[in-house]
Amino acid sequence: MVSLPARRLQVGLLIDRGISQRRACRLIGVARSALKYASILDTKDTPVIAAMRRLSGQYPRYGYRRIRIFLGREGHTMSPSRAQRIWSKAKLQLPAKRRRKRISGSRPRPLPPRAANHVWAYDFVFDACANGQQIKCLSVVDEFTRECMAIDVAGSIRSGRVIEILARLMSERGAPAFIRSDNGPEFVSLAILKWVTEHRIETVHIEPGKPWQNGTNESFNGRLRDECLNAEWFRTRREARILIEAWRQQPGLLDPDRIQPAASDPVRNPKTGRPPGMNGPRIWEHVKSALPHRLFLSD
Repeated sequence: MVSLPARRLQVGLLIDRGISQRRACRLIGVARSALKYASILDTKDTPVIAAMRRLSGQYPRYGYRRIRIFLGREGHTMSPSRAQRIWSKAKLQLPAKRRRKRISGSRPRPLPPRAANHVWAYDFVFDACANGQQIKCLSVVDEFTRECMAIDVAGSIRSGRVIEILARLMSERGAPAFIRSDNGPEFVSLAILKWVTEHRIETVHIEPGKPWQNGTNESFNGRLRDECLNAEWFRTRREARILIEAWRQQPGLLDPDRIQPAASDPVRNPKTGRPPGMNGPRIWEHVKSALPHRLFLSD
């Protein structure tokens, strides 16, 4: 069944071909009074669609749930169902991700976190600069609050540097009870094992071939690659270090109370249960213009 707006367009095409308005309306089955009708809904949706297009251009990997929170900051408060309708109307859908085949059955994660600062997780992400330099990113995440506490970017990160990063975080936040990681050489080295033993921290190594056991950090690293590494073009390691740190300091990544909308649309802070603040969502837009250009020319 053809909708009324589509039939009005068909009447307009017939009129353009020389058919009278009265006859065109009779052929298509549209009242003449309906030709001048202006949809109130379209008038209300027009500024929202314009804002959605602008925000989707800034955040190409965000869906309507996360864009809706940004729209609320700009005064366009709406329900999730209306946001989905307008998002579909504007044809801004993201390409559907291909789901992996999963083994059925219950597979509980070993040692789930019970409070903030209870379990930390860390892992590496690799990428390359335009000049051919390889970059290695170490991300450290609190599993309970899902807060990224640090992302260290360098060409090579050995166990000594891992210890330096963990020691700095412990001086700021206190020591966790457990640290979860895979069985990479940096995480199972004698230096790391000796250091965690001295600080009375238990290590939780996932089983080989089961990255889902470190799911919180793996999920964050996927978000890091999707929203930052694949979206930015790094000329040098120094530029990568500056832009990745600026991305990490987005509201909600550094401080969950300052919302950076997550895929699950977290309108409340998982750590405190309080509604999030209304601080600015994007802080790396002016990083390059605010810093001297020479910082990006060499490592």
